Amino acid sequence: MESMTSGESPMIARRRVRLALREAREARGFTQGEIAEAMEWSLSKVIRIENGDVSISPNDLRPLLAHLQIRDRETVDALLRDAKASRIRKQQFWWQDPAFREHLTEPLQRLTAFEREAVAVRFFAMSSTPGYLQTRAYAQAVLNQWHTGLSDEDINIRLDARMRRRDDVLSRSVTLSVLLDESLVYRTFGDEAALVDQLTDLDGLVQADRIDLRIVPFTVKVPLPTFGSFELVYLTSDGDDDNAVIYRELDFLDEIVEDSMRAHQLRTRFDELWNASMDRATTVDLIRQRLSELSMGSDNQPLR
Repeated sequence: MESMTSGESPMIARRRVRLALREAREARGFTQGEIAEAMEWSLSKVIRIENGDVSISPNDLRPLLAHLQIRDRETVDALLRDAKASRIRKQQFWWQDPAFREHLTEPLQRLTAFEREAVAVRFFAMSSTPGYLQTRAYAQAVLNQWHTGLSDEDINIRLDARMRRRDDVLSRSVTLSVLLDESLVYRTFGDEAALVDQLTDLDGLVQADRIDLRIVPFTVKVPLPTFGSFELVYLTSDGDDDNAVIYRELDFLDEIVEDSMRAHQLRTRFDELWNASMDRATTVDLIRQRLSELSMGSDNQPLR
């Protein structure tokens, strides 16, 4: 088993421990309740450890490993090192501030933390440009569509959070591969000016080699995912699906999924769509053609 290496974050060490514990528990056929009873812990403690909400101390980890019959010395030592590393005091990040935490879903907070550690991100979008690439004008227009489910305060704070996510991702050396459904080149949120702002920004990011962008054409023959948009966040440079985190969002529901088999399935689907999509040059041509159309306005007059 791999252990924490120099420069690796406590969050990744914690993730390695909790996934190993969950896998071992499920392999032994134990429920979380049975683990709680055996360890004389509360059920919430077991759930929080496996969810990554808290780290597990080495003193708690040793008897749990024995109960799960994990006795290989190399594996035990590696997990204990990771448990110690995961408890290293780390800086407080902006999304952990109560002002943000109360308005962001738990999966979105975890996604933001994972994005900060990511070395590569693959995103397939059908409903709107990925949140971490949205401009302020476009993000404002998108969030305003949810006025029936979000308060004005929710919208304002989520807008600020979205801009901070953008800064976090684009300020780091992370490989960003983005698939946009062709409809997003035409769909407006709010007014056309927001779409112009967003398409102009995407064009600039492509020209700066900051993102690798492809448009999925209406005529694509590869089946689209039935559940819509998804994000694959890779935490190691080897691109191993074991180190990938899935984020999915549907209306007011979102979730983080940590399952290597499902990550592999989504990566396979992503690659199929990528290979069936417009190439970079055609993608840029379509965006610029749309910008040219929008620049004339609906009555063929330049937008002001």
